[in-house]
Amino acid sequence: MKNLKILLFITLMSGLCLTAQNKDTKKADKEFARFEYVDAAESYKKLVDNGKGSPYVYAQLAESNYNIFNTVEAEKWYAKALESMDDPEMIFKYSEMLKANGKYEESNQQMEKFASMRPSDDRATAFRKNPNYLPKILEQGKKFNVQDGGFNSAQSDFGGTMHNGKLYITSARNDNRKTYGWNEQPFLDIYTLTKNSDGSYSEATLMNDQINTRHHEGLVSITPDGNTMYFSRESYFEKDFEKDSISKVRYSQLYLYKATKLGDDFDNVESLSINSENYSVKNPSVSPDGSTLYFASNMPGGFGKYDIYKAPINDDGTIGEPQNLGQKVNTEGQEMFPFISSNNTLYFSSTGHLGLGGMDVFYTREIDGKMAPIRNVGIPINSNGDDFAFTIDEEAEEGFVSSNRDGGQGSDDIYAFKKLQPLCDVLITAIVLDDETRNPLNGASVSLYDAEGNKMATKTTNAEGIAEFIIECEQDTELEVVMEDFESKKVTVNGTSEEELEVQISLDPIEKIIAPEEIVLNPIYFDFDKSNITAQAAFELDKLVQIMNKYPDLVINATSHTDSRGSVPYNQKLSQRRAKSTQQYVISKGIDESRISAEGKGESNLKVKCGQNCTEEEHQQNRRSEFLIVSGSPETQK
Repeated sequence: MKNLKILLFITLMSGLCLTAQNKDTKKADKEFARFEYVDAAESYKKLVDNGKGSPYVYAQLAESNYNIFNTVEAEKWYAKALESMDDPEMIFKYSEMLKANGKYEESNQQMEKFASMRPSDDRATAFRKNPNYLPKILEQGKKFNVQDGGFNSAQSDFGGTMHNGKLYITSARNDNRKTYGWNEQPFLDIYTLTKNSDGSYSEATLMNDQINTRHHEGLVSITPDGNTMYFSRESYFEKDFEKDSISKVRYSQLYLYKATKLGDDFDNVESLSINSENYSVKNPSVSPDGSTLYFASNMPGGFGKYDIYKAPINDDGTIGEPQNLGQKVNTEGQEMFPFISSNNTLYFSSTGHLGLGGMDVFYTREIDGKMAPIRNVGIPINSNGDDFAFTIDEEAEEGFVSSNRDGGQGSDDIYAFKKLQPLCDVLITAIVLDDETRNPLNGASVSLYDAEGNKMATKTTNAEGIAEFIIECEQDTELEVVMEDFESKKVTVNGTSEEELEVQISLDPIEKIIAPEEIVLNPIYFDFDKSNITAQAAFELDKLVQIMNKYPDLVINATSHTDSRGSVPYNQKLSQRRAKSTQQYVISKGIDESRISAEGKGESNLKVKCGQNCTEEEHQQNRRSEFLIVSGSPETQK
C-alpha cells in the first residue's frame, strides 16, 4: 500500500496546502496531521454525510484515500474537489487514480491539463513526448512469470533480500506491536525465512531486538561478503523528532543503520553518518562489489519529493559524500527502492516516470558515466497498483517484487518471479526509400541477422516503407534489404541501449550497376584457397540474377582473377574453380546455362602491377570477379 511506502519513508508533507475552514473539521484535520488516514477518511466522510462538505473537505477526503491507496474513493473525491479547485498537483494525483482504475483515456485528459499548467515539470515533459505510451507498456510482452511468494500474511509484507539461502523481509505481522494510525496495522519489523530444498520457505522468524525496536524497521541490504547488513529505521530510536506545537504531532525521519555479522545473526548496530534530523535516508542497496551504497532521500538539492543517491563505502566502512543520480533518473515525483543487481542494472520504483498507475518498477544502467534510457519493466511485474522493492538474482534469473495489487492477502504482498526473456530490448525501425525519388518502398523484404550471420527474422515493408524488429540491447545486427528492380543492400546496425533506433536505407535502381560493357558488383570474396560460394558472394550474385531475369537476352561471361602470390599454374586452376562456382550458383537460381560462361584468368590480367612489393590492399584489388556483357546489353532491350 502507498501508506506503507510513505510511512516507512515518511514525507512530512502529505496533504495539500489548504487551511481548515471551520471548527467542524478540527477532529479530521488532527487525524490527518497524525497520518491516521483511515480515521481521517471516516471523519471527513461523516462531514459530507452531514451536509458539511466543502472543496477543502473533498480535497482532504481525496488525499486521505490516496495515501491508503483506496483508488476508487480517491478518484471520486478528487473529481468532486476539482469541480471548484484548479490545483495542478491534485490534477496529477487524480490522473494517477484514474489510471490505477483502468480509465486510461480519462487519465490522459487530466495529464494534458496538468501538462498545460506545469509545462516545465519533468512529468509533464515526459508525457508530452510520449502521450500514447500505455499500449507499448501493456503490449511489450510478458518477460516474467509472477506468483505469490507463499509466505505472506494478512498484514503488510514487502521487501525480499536473499543472501546465502536466507530471505529477509519487512512485515507488520507482529500482533504484539502497537498499531500505527496511518493504516491501523502493527509497526514494521524485519524477519528472516529459510528456503527449503523443495523451493518453499520456513516460517518467518523475527530478528533480534538489536535490529527490531518498537518503531518501524524497513528494507535490508547485505554486503557481498555477508558481514554487514544495512537497514532503515525511524529516527525516534535516536530521539530525533520534531513536535508540532499546535497538533502535538511528532515528526520523525528515516535513518539508515548498519549491523555486523555475529555468528548466525547481526549485532553492533551503528547509525550512518549520512543521516540528518532535517531529512530522511532509506531503502539501502549495496553494489555487487560492495563499494557503493545506493539509497533514497529527500535531502535538499534533489529534483522531487524523494530522489535516488549513491555514496562510496570507504575501506574503513564509513560512507562518503552522497551523489544524486541526476535528472534522468529522478523526477519531480518520488523515486525510491533502488536495487543494483550483479550486472550493474539499477532497478527502482517511481511515481514520476510514465507508468501504469501508482508506483511502477523501472530500470537503467550506467554506461560510460551516463545513465541509459529509463525503461518500464512492464507487466506482470507492474500493475495498476503500487509495485516496488524489486530485487533479482541475475544468474538464477529470479527474484521478488512487492505490490498492493488486487488479489493479495494483505495490504502489501511479496511476489516471487522468474525471468522468461531478456529485459532490455530495442525497437529497430527500418525505413526503406527509393534513393532517387526519396519515396518509401512498399513490399521490400528486410531480413535481420545476428553478428554470426544467423537470420533472426524477415519482414516486408508497409506502404510507409517501414519494417520493425525488436532485439536485445547492445546486440550488433545487420539488415539485408531486397526489392525487385532495386539493388539489394546490407546495413550494419551497432548495438545500443536506446529504446528505439531508426535506420534509413536508400536503394538504388538496379540499372545503376549496369555499365556499358559489364555488370558492376561489389567485390566478391572467397575464403583462402577455396572456391565455394560464401554468403557474401551469394548476396552480390543475386543482383546479377535479378538483372538477368529482368533482361532475358543478356549473356554474361563470368571471369575470375587472382593476385600474383602463388605459382602461375596454381592461380590459373584456382581462378577457374572460382569462376565455375560462380557460374553454377547463377544457374542454380534458374538462369539457363547458355547465358553464362565461366573463365579463369589467373594472374594474367593484374589490375595493379606492383611486382613483389604489393600491399594487401593492392593484392585485394587484383583478386576480383568481373561479369562481362557478351550480348543482349540492357541498353538495346529498353
